[in-house]
Amino acid sequence: MSFESDLLVWLPHLRRYARALTRDPAWADDLVQDTLERALSKWRWGRGGNLRAWLLTLLRHRFIDQLRSRREVAFDDEEAPWQQQPAATGEVDGLLLRDVERALYRLPLEQREVLLLIALEELSYQEAAKVLKVPVGTVMSRLSRARERMRILLTEPAADATPGRPPLKVVKHSP
Repeated sequence: MSFESDLLVWLPHLRRYARALTRDPAWADDLVQDTLERALSKWRWGRGGNLRAWLLTLLRHRFIDQLRSRREVAFDDEEAPWQQQPAATGEVDGLLLRDVERALYRLPLEQREVLLLIALEELSYQEAAKVLKVPVGTVMSRLSRARERMRILLTEPAADATPGRPPLKVVKHSP
């Protein structure tokens, strides 16, 4: 196999990770394209390395560079688009997914990155540590804190709920 065909194997993974980071399909596609261009220009790749981890590292670095240039470092803003989107109409699964998505983006970036790499991209702790350039213990610690925070965010009652009554969601119904 050629280097270019090896890159194509990981393209769906790069797109999925980029979309999870950006929540914007156009930005994610641009991010993947930038990553692939950088990978092709830095083609010092030798056999025996982990191409997937290297590509995810390139993508993550490019994402951080773009955040810095846009000055959009915080994703946990209450006014962010994903906090304001109406829930999917008539779909319980859509409501659950929306809750998970909102909870995910309330995590600090460091915890969210680890959770996405381990849970979504199914990297090992060692691979995630290599992508993030942190020790394996840091990956494990961040993942533990991310899972615990997600658990809390997904089970805490709404702030305006009356004690003794289950929290209710307001679902906008569009005809």
